[in-house]
Amino acid sequence: MDRFKEMELLVQIAETGSISKAAETLKISVSAASRYLLSLENRIGTGLIQRSTRSLSLTTAGSDFVLRSKAILGDLREAEALASDAVAKPSGLLRVTASLSFCLLHIEPLLPEFTARYPDITIDVIAENRYYNIIDNSVDVAVRTRQFEADSDITIRRLAATRRILAATPSYLAEYGMPAHPNRLSDHRMILYDHAITPTELTFTRGVKKHTEVVRPYFRTNDGQIVRKAALDHMGILVQPKYIIYDDIKNGLFVPVLDDWHLPSLTMNIAFQTRRHVPAKVRLFVEALVDRFRTNRFEALWTA
Repeated sequence: MDRFKEMELLVQIAETGSISKAAETLKISVSAASRYLLSLENRIGTGLIQRSTRSLSLTTAGSDFVLRSKAILGDLREAEALASDAVAKPSGLLRVTASLSFCLLHIEPLLPEFTARYPDITIDVIAENRYYNIIDNSVDVAVRTRQFEADSDITIRRLAATRRILAATPSYLAEYGMPAHPNRLSDHRMILYDHAITPTELTFTRGVKKHTEVVRPYFRTNDGQIVRKAALDHMGILVQPKYIIYDDIKNGLFVPVLDDWHLPSLTMNIAFQTRRHVPAKVRLFVEALVDRFRTNRFEALWTA
């Protein structure tokens, strides 16, 4: 029996909770899967799964074996990737996730040149405003606005810092006026992003001065592009990272509000699985993204 196939089978059983689903994933018959499992249990000398009429679960020995198997299979895949990189073009499926705003502004514009240079890499872009578990969801590259990960199996590479700013259209400000101090925001219609840290509590600094203002949302949403569109429709003052609305400010569509006051900045980071050998498809995409940010000096533009 193929010992690596036995490991793969037990890992799939643990992840799917079913021998038949594990067999389907590995493209083998259920009877073959049962033989692999029996061979493994006989060689080890103990049961690895517990069956009941309604469910299937791992024994303690099975759980320990799955943990070690994942590490061994990961090493095997890295060894294969290393050998493949040495003799072949970078290839395979690359799963990338970031917020919708970041995908629109910085991942999609990167793709034409990247895919032309590496035609054997297939890109799967997942636009989500929530954080995927990279390992559990088979994500190769994630862009996030937090500076550390609780999981030591995740590597973080810094991309850029960006200010968070307030802005509104000239038409809105002509009708409602420009607030002179953060404490005047209560007189205005505020458009807020739900996934921000404390979205209704804004802490401003200006030199040594500090002011915290609790604002009431006139409109709120869980997506930065909807925040932007609502503000472009003159609905109120938005609070967004500068990278999302930099071009709108440059083109005169938005006017910064209280620009001499500063909200806490955000740091954008690339996250990917920690490995001794990072697959070529991941390494090349990360380098392309870093190079795009370095060449365009985005951090200097967004923190000014």
